Amino acid sequence: MIQETLKLVLSLSGRKPARSLPRRLDVLFRRLAETRDGLEAQEAEDLIWGLWMTHSDRDAEEALERATRAIAAREFEEAEVLLDRLVHDHPDYAEAWNKRATMYFVQGRDAESLADIRRTLELEPRHFGALAGFGQICMRHGDRVAALFAFDAALAVNPHLASVRAMVAELAAEGAKTVH
Repeated sequence: MIQETLKLVLSLSGRKPARSLPRRLDVLFRRLAETRDGLEAQEAEDLIWGLWMTHSDRDAEEALERATRAIAAREFEEAEVLLDRLVHDHPDYAEAWNKRATMYFVQGRDAESLADIRRTLELEPRHFGALAGFGQICMRHGDRVAALFAFDAALAVNPHLASVRAMVAELAAEGAKTVH
């Protein structure tokens, strides 16, 4: 499953986001990639997350907010019911897939998380959160090469992810040690 997801990650630059995503994201992603100002980058990232959370169906949006709170409270049964319903009723809602992937990751359900990360990236190939999550799963499974590709892909979209940049530096340092 990691190799299949890695193939998708390697093909993301040629993929277009789902039409259901707000067009304003394009401007925000350009701003995020181009700015050197940390405050401006944080503002753009916050706006991107806000748009990812939105949905034309207010009930779906509220269900995602409830599921997000349930995950934070570690109330996984409630979150799973909400998210299962969301991805069934709104299969183009990328952030519902991503939140369910996050919930599965926290629970150690990596195969299920990978499946939802793949769906998230099919809908939103710029989803730096899903890319970073994929990298974390690769790390957990000892696949440092795939993790590095995932983290590099996340940084290509959002170069302001300090924790991801630190992981890349750590992986590069490990690689340098094995070469010498």
